[in-house]
Amino acid sequence: MSEVSVRKMTVDDIKQVRIVEEACFATPWTEDIYQKELIQNSYAHYYVIEKGKQIVGFCGIWIVVDEAQITNIAILPTYRGCGYGSYLFQYVINQAMLAGSVRLSLEVRVSNLVAQKLYRKFGLKPAGIRKNYYTDNNEDAMVMWVNLNE
Repeated sequence: MSEVSVRKMTVDDIKQVRIVEEACFATPWTEDIYQKELIQNSYAHYYVIEKGKQIVGFCGIWIVVDEAQITNIAILPTYRGCGYGSYLFQYVINQAMLAGSVRLSLEVRVSNLVAQKLYRKFGLKPAGIRKNYYTDNNEDAMVMWVNLNE
């Protein structure tokens, strides 16, 4: 993974992030949502992973006191399976720990076995189901979490 770097997302990145969003999600977030997350939400921290100058993925996390919640993570389909998701996820976990987080959680589609496998690699375990969580098709979400200090 030469020429790969992770950095904080800026407002100037939103257009490229939306390209990733649209390639990955049935109901992508709007530019306005990202503007509010980056400018108004003090709990929100967003990161992009770049190959050269191209944003190939991103991850968002909310950190509230000692709890961290992944809001979203996506890698362009053409870059999946190359380690970018793992690299980015590890980076974000490290940032959460540096901020004092002791627990990390997220929701993932019950059908998204590839993502679940990635999260399990980092120690996340299933904790429950949120029925009809996803508005595009009413799919259930699996809640996963991990204690970061173990």
